[in-house]
Amino acid sequence: MKTDVAERNIALWGQIMRYLLDHPQVFSVLPDDFELVILPEDDTEITLFNLDLLKKRSGQGKPVVLARVKSSKEKILSAPNIFIPVAA
Repeated sequence: MKTDVAERNIALWGQIMRYLLDHPQVFSVLPDDFELVILPEDDTEITLFNLDLLKKRSGQGKPVVLARVKSSKEKILSAPNIFIPVAA
């Protein structure tokens, strides 16, 4: 099961990277060095997997950038909502 989640996650990563390369203006509002976390709205398994990875990797000092996407498993259906969470 983890293999399936990892494969879908890698496919989404590729889609996000393609989006960012096609829209380089997005980088102007992002930190220079950051941890990107993909949160697909329609794939709870990947969302939970990525949040768990983030929890395990926290404390590395990099700002976190979240990318919420609507996807069809391995394909992004709309432009991702990319944002940096702010501590309360």
